[in-house]
Amino acid sequence: MRIGIGYDIHRFGEGGQFILGGVPFPELPGLIGHSDADVLLHAVMDAIFGAAGAGDIGQHFPPDDPGYAGASSGDLLAACLVIVREKGLKVESIDTTIIAEVPKLGPRVYEIRSSMASLLGSPIDHVNVKATTNEGIGAIGRGEGVAAMAVALLGEAR
Repeated sequence: MRIGIGYDIHRFGEGGQFILGGVPFPELPGLIGHSDADVLLHAVMDAIFGAAGAGDIGQHFPPDDPGYAGASSGDLLAACLVIVREKGLKVESIDTTIIAEVPKLGPRVYEIRSSMASLLGSPIDHVNVKATTNEGIGAIGRGEGVAAMAVALLGEAR
């Protein structure tokens, strides 16, 4: 078994979209990033790459590469999983935490888990999503952006 940790943060801004774990939130201001700024999937990919000993998301999908501008993080995750499979590994479990003042995510956590499980090709009970606020502290607490942390457990593919 191999374990990795990931973290990502994006700020709110004009022209972006708000997507978490592949689930769009069209009623909210967008997050700014080179791809679609899905902060949750970015943290998950970094955790998976870390567990696989395969660097990080920026090495595989460079933020200065115009080919990834506006890219779907779901598509990037699919490419990440190919790299993991080529190393003889598979995702066993993912645990995540979203840190945001808005939106209140409780009502949508199951939808986000379902989306991520589908993207990962994993049973839903192998994917966990938690949400918390920053209690008004710092940039996240002021509602300037959203952050996410993830832990990935990989095992040998059979």
